[in-house]
Amino acid sequence: MISFFLDSQFSLLNLLPAIGHTDTVCWCFTECRAQKDNVLQAKGEETAAAGGTVTLHCLYNSSGTSNYLFWYKQDGNNSPKFILSRYSGDDGNTAAEFKERFSSTLDSSNRSAPLKIQKLQLSDSAVYYCALQPTCKSELY
Repeated sequence: MISFFLDSQFSLLNLLPAIGHTDTVCWCFTECRAQKDNVLQAKGEETAAAGGTVTLHCLYNSSGTSNYLFWYKQDGNNSPKFILSRYSGDDGNTAAEFKERFSSTLDSSNRSAPLKIQKLQLSDSAVYYCALQPTCKSELY
């Protein structure tokens, strides 16, 4: 059996130091008003058999109309690894090492972006994070 752990309390802001975003992104956060944007993941563990398929669910709440959802994988004490991002349907980016077996579709009507992993391998056992990019509003003074 392969185990998948989900973290229900997670923010992309917490992940930024680990994935090395630039100061420009951080500057944007300090200039933004607080938003009530968040993601909801079922807390706990899911198990599936090697060779099978698993779908990890992610729901989101957002005050914006253009949303970017991200999935990350963290195994052991390593930093989280970027899996994919979605901004509309299947549009977005998927890291090369995950393209063959990992997929997601952003469904704005249901506010969800489930991660589907096929042909499961023991190395897929990890903690998976869904993250919503915070929205920034520009104001002229």
